[in-house]
Amino acid sequence: MAISEEVYYEGGPHIGELIFNIVLAFTIICIPLTVGAIVRALWLRYRITSRRISITGGWMGRDRTDIIYSEIVKIVTVPRGLGAWGDMVVTLKDGSRIEMRAVPKFREVFDYMSDKISPQAKVASGAVGVS
Repeated sequence: MAISEEVYYEGGPHIGELIFNIVLAFTIICIPLTVGAIVRALWLRYRITSRRISITGGWMGRDRTDIIYSEIVKIVTVPRGLGAWGDMVVTLKDGSRIEMRAVPKFREVFDYMSDKISPQAKVASGAVGVS
C-alpha cells in the first residue's frame, strides 16, 4: 500500500524579491544581487509535501536536494520584504544547513513544516506553541 504524498507548496521564490533587486540595480553597486535574484527566479523551485522538502536550483535547475522531516533538527526563519516573504535555514542531523531564500508565505510554510518535525526540533526552532 503506497502512502500518498500531498503537495502543500510548489513554486519558485517570491516575485517581490526579484522586483526589489531590479530596483536596487539602478544603484550599480547592487548589480550582483540583481543577477542572483534573476537566476533564483528562473531556476529555483521549492516543493514542500507531506513527506519531504525538495529544492531544485543551481545553474539551469540541475541541482536537487530532498530533505525528509525526520532529518531536520532546527528551522530558522528571517522575514524579508516587510514580511511578505522570508528566508529559511533548515539544519539537518549531520550538521549541514540548507538555505531557502525568498520563500512566499514563509510563516505558513514554517507552521506546516513545524507540524512535521520532531518535538525536539520544534523546541530548537521556537515552534513550541505550534500545534
